[in-house]
Amino acid sequence: MRIATTQYQSTMNQSLQTNQERMSYLTQQLAANKRILVPSDDPVDSVRLARLSREDATVQQYRDNIAAIKIGLTKIEGYMSNMATELVQGRDLLVWAADGGNASDDLKAMISPLESLRDSVFYNANSIDQEGNYLFSGTLTKTAPIKYDPTAALGSRYTFVGNTNTQEVLVGNGITQPANQDMKGIEKLLNHLELSLDKLKAPGASANDPAVRSVLANALGGFDEAHNLVTSKMASLGGAQNIMKTLDANHANVSLSNKMAITDIGALDVGEAATALNGYSTALQATYKAYSRIGQMSLFSVL
Repeated sequence: MRIATTQYQSTMNQSLQTNQERMSYLTQQLAANKRILVPSDDPVDSVRLARLSREDATVQQYRDNIAAIKIGLTKIEGYMSNMATELVQGRDLLVWAADGGNASDDLKAMISPLESLRDSVFYNANSIDQEGNYLFSGTLTKTAPIKYDPTAALGSRYTFVGNTNTQEVLVGNGITQPANQDMKGIEKLLNHLELSLDKLKAPGASANDPAVRSVLANALGGFDEAHNLVTSKMASLGGAQNIMKTLDANHANVSLSNKMAITDIGALDVGEAATALNGYSTALQATYKAYSRIGQMSLFSVL
């Protein structure tokens, strides 16, 4: 039986091309350490890997959201903690001012620390982050929450101009966490302080004056209300951070489980692949040698 030269060359070229393609593909698999490079390698497991990768990406986004919120809430909690400390100190100062045994000069000596306290509370309430967003304006992050109008009547110069809306961030499947806070109510304390300072600055001011005592008593009530406002928000923030810590730990476990499953399904059996690569390499070399040897043969050499 005779084999045409063109048929023989076509068969040899096809064999060489097949071996080279398989070697190239096995080399890619070994380099990536992946059994599945394209969906056609294993359609069923490709779908499973896509689902696991999508779920892991979602979980990672939840973890990123939690990390960002925790940074913001920690900063907010720090400002609130400072404010709570100042409110306690300011209340103690007003209790002392309300003591009827104080002389007028004693009351005047309290003006400077009360003014510093007022300014500090006002500054903390209007705190901003590195991006220039106000921390206590609700969702109106570009608006200073506490506005001061020197032309308004005494006792109403400080107003809250933010809002109490919350910015909900997704931190789990159907779970959201507010990422912002507001300081509505702190303006009442600032107005009480303005009235108190006005009375203390009056010539011959006396804590025994019923008008002065009334203003100081209202200011004390304002301190208590403001302290309860700040500490209740701090407690809420603490609870939220504990919840997010637990959620983050759960997400980490889910992510680890997904990564292990992805590895188990898609990882390449390196030993098997290396054996197959060596087999194709041997076959390729044998094909080249056979092609070279047969190419040198002729019918005349055997006649």
